[in-house]
Amino acid sequence: MPPVLLGASTKSLSEMPSVQNGLAIFYFTLVLLNLGYAAYQFFVSKNKTQAVIWSVVAGVFLIHMALYLARTGAELPQGFRSFTTNLMGMYNGQAGPILYTLLSVVAFIVVLRYRKFLTEPAVAWAGLNLSLLVFGWSMTDDNFRSIMIKADNVPITLLIYSVGFTTWLALRQAVINDERMARGEPPVEKTEDDKVLTWPDLVYTELIAMIVGTFLLVVWSVALQAPLEQPATVAWAPNPSKAPWYFLGLQEMLVYYDPWMAGVVLPTMIIVGLVAMPYIDFNQKGNGYFTFVQRKFAVITFLFGFLVLWVTLIVLGTILRGPNWNFFAPFEYWDPHKVLPLNNVYLSQIWWINVVGTSTDAMGWVKREWLGIVLVLAYLLLLPPLLAKTVLRSFFIKMGFFRFFLLVTLIQFMAALPIKMLLRWTFNLKYIVYIPEYFFNI
Repeated sequence: MPPVLLGASTKSLSEMPSVQNGLAIFYFTLVLLNLGYAAYQFFVSKNKTQAVIWSVVAGVFLIHMALYLARTGAELPQGFRSFTTNLMGMYNGQAGPILYTLLSVVAFIVVLRYRKFLTEPAVAWAGLNLSLLVFGWSMTDDNFRSIMIKADNVPITLLIYSVGFTTWLALRQAVINDERMARGEPPVEKTEDDKVLTWPDLVYTELIAMIVGTFLLVVWSVALQAPLEQPATVAWAPNPSKAPWYFLGLQEMLVYYDPWMAGVVLPTMIIVGLVAMPYIDFNQKGNGYFTFVQRKFAVITFLFGFLVLWVTLIVLGTILRGPNWNFFAPFEYWDPHKVLPLNNVYLSQIWWINVVGTSTDAMGWVKREWLGIVLVLAYLLLLPPLLAKTVLRSFFIKMGFFRFFLLVTLIQFMAALPIKMLLRWTFNLKYIVYIPEYFFNI
């Protein structure tokens, strides 16, 4: 394997005082956060052990702050950067997306499986501190920092932590309610019957929220430059050319599907599914309160579709997709001349050329693509009744024919993305059905 180009910048961290000052402010903020949490544990929760632990953590961050103020803060080891870059560059560059997606799925399963432990406030706070510590260390790398401090990438960092917080909060509330209902007690929401008037309580709250939000937006607009680029021209195009962050998931889908599928069919199915979901749902439990046990199927399906198949694709497109839409490791230099050998193959080529040993040049599209057409039709038409008779039989009995098949169809389209991603990475399979005569490719 050729040596990896880690970066174009030759400056060390000691030669960039502004970066060290920024890291010192970052760690000072973490010191204040942990001291505040330690004070909460000591004075409110009366947990002196927790207060001591988080005071020590604050001391660790204080040492980091002092080192960077003294211009002696450490950089990310070169060996670690080389290891991660080479690891994700294996298998003609396909190891990176595979590892990223597998780790996302594994993390999703672990969080739901051990939600009672992981949603404990102390455990969640420890995870937050660990992630911020790793983030601070990573910011000492010039390549990683150049990506993260882009004005249009800053919201992605906020997206990661805000989505993480709201997911933790929802799971925490669900765990508490599930434990209460297991003891025969009502959920927390049922015990909170306090009502407030629209005027003045709600209006005052909205006014304060509006003022705080406006203040934050003003500070943001002053501190960060707007990510404006040069006027559009056919003579020059940015590389990589990326959609706005909220469309990066769709742009990532274009790697695996044709534009009509990734840009029209799948988004339409998402919208239709969201509109139809209240009419499909037959479970009357969990209305008005958080729960996981009573709504496992709905919660798992929604979180998998939103977190694993949407948020992670946005992060992938923002941080790990570089020039020519190639995959780059977090600490790898975005070399515009990076070339990855990738031969796109079709299912018909695998069948006729590799298995049968016949050329497809003189074949009509029906004969050439019969295997792919059969597989797609079997996936769409035979899988629903099979599920209705086996693992989802209870759903079929409760939902009836129409609602059940609509639900399974939506799930099939959602599952089609990870299936196609896996086929693309393992076999370089571009299309299962390839009919360029009619611009119909799946």
